[in-house]
Amino acid sequence: MTPPATHISPLANDEIHIWRSSWAGGAGERAFAGILRSYAGDETVPIERGEHGKPHFGPPHDGLGFNWSHSGDVALLAVGRGAAGFEVGVDVETVRPRARAIELSQRFFAPAETAYLRSLPTAMQLQGFLTLWTAKEAVLKAHGGGLSYGLHRVSFSLNEEGAKPEAFEGDVGDAAEWQVRPLSLADDLVAAVAWRGAQRALRVFTFPL
Repeated sequence: MTPPATHISPLANDEIHIWRSSWAGGAGERAFAGILRSYAGDETVPIERGEHGKPHFGPPHDGLGFNWSHSGDVALLAVGRGAAGFEVGVDVETVRPRARAIELSQRFFAPAETAYLRSLPTAMQLQGFLTLWTAKEAVLKAHGGGLSYGLHRVSFSLNEEGAKPEAFEGDVGDAAEWQVRPLSLADDLVAAVAWRGAQRALRVFTFPL
């Protein structure tokens, strides 16, 4: 079931809309497809896939950028409007024990990020790791390169507000061009949304399946 277009709040160019739903074996993706077509005002527009699998609309709807992510049974959809080719990325991770968090950081993150995580009290390392991971994934999903681009090529510092872009490499662009915002959804979830350009207001909606 998809909410009718009249129930979709207008999406301004200075906003990012976040939809939360249940994944339910892929049902969330089907619901998101209906929501996106409501934003586009076209119930027949196909969702295409980029080289690394990123979903997008072709012209004339390519000013509507979107991305989705799921962890366990929680799914998030991020949507924004802009010039043709505008992109947004989102990532969500469920908080669960990860005994190898520091080892994974050493393998995939920039050295300074791993050093910072090692400096944290053990009880805070997992939260720090997931905050960095979701920020990196959100940027690389917006960019379209995904994990194959290299998590270490987008590095961040951590502060009370979340992950702050510090140094990006390659065609992802300069770190200063990007906005990366944490999403406070629940104690057992860590999530982030990212886009290139000016700051935007975030609006969060829930769509129950």
